[in-house]
Amino acid sequence: MNTDVVREVMKLYPRIFLACHTRHVRDTKAGRVLSARQAGILDHLDEVEPTGLLTLAQHLGVTASTMSLTVDRLVRGGYVQRAADPNDGRRVGIRLTKAGVRIKREKSVLDPERVQAMVQRLSAAERKQAIDGLAILARAADEEMRSRSGAGARGRINTRGEWE
Repeated sequence: MNTDVVREVMKLYPRIFLACHTRHVRDTKAGRVLSARQAGILDHLDEVEPTGLLTLAQHLGVTASTMSLTVDRLVRGGYVQRAADPNDGRRVGIRLTKAGVRIKREKSVLDPERVQAMVQRLSAAERKQAIDGLAILARAADEEMRSRSGAGARGRINTRGEWE
């Protein structure tokens, strides 16, 4: 593996993310603001298939108690609900509520206005190259996530190709 390529991706991606990521997510219907971390947790949840609290904590690299506190805030806000696992009452599954689904659908990790401003700085040919390059990296990312889920990693890839 060419370490120069890895170094370049590691150097370039954060610059794009920092320029374009959302800072907070506003729930205009409820008049609340969710942190980027809270909104990111919603991205990992589904309204039908529950995700285990421990699985979610491990995937996001936090302790179960930290995840539990954050999930408590999301429950109080009406964005998620907890339910005991019917097969093992010691385990807790977390699902999105209708409000959680709405926020997940309305928000994005990237701010569309910031992305538009960035992309407008490119020529038509550069835009095509950028999209082609991102598509290639996204495909490789999907393949990497699938290989991890097949190797016993916690979580799974859903039908939309997203990590859960």
